[in-house]
Amino acid sequence: MPDAEFTEAVLAVVGEIPAGRVMTYGDVALAVGSNAPRAVGRVMALFGHAVTWWRVVPASGLPPQGHARDALPRYREEGTPLRSVVSPDDYRIALSAARLPYTHEIYAEVQL
Repeated sequence: MPDAEFTEAVLAVVGEIPAGRVMTYGDVALAVGSNAPRAVGRVMALFGHAVTWWRVVPASGLPPQGHARDALPRYREEGTPLRSVVSPDDYRIALSAARLPYTHEIYAEVQL
């Protein structure tokens, strides 16, 4: 179980991701000063329902595992750039366009 401070930091970052943008699990880890994208994934699995969970994706550009169908309407509503939409269960996020840039204020405390 991730500690409370790490969990709060992850959820705070996720809550700040703008609509139409995404961050990878690794990006969120970096933003909270961690090298643990899997721990971010664990936080999202346990507590992500309380935040904009669909805005945190694997580096592959796939939607969150097991949640593709639930995430797609949210991506479309927010205008998140997508590619290869074959079906509600088979698509990718266009990371080159949708990924939050490292110049965003979320990364302000990070030494890049």
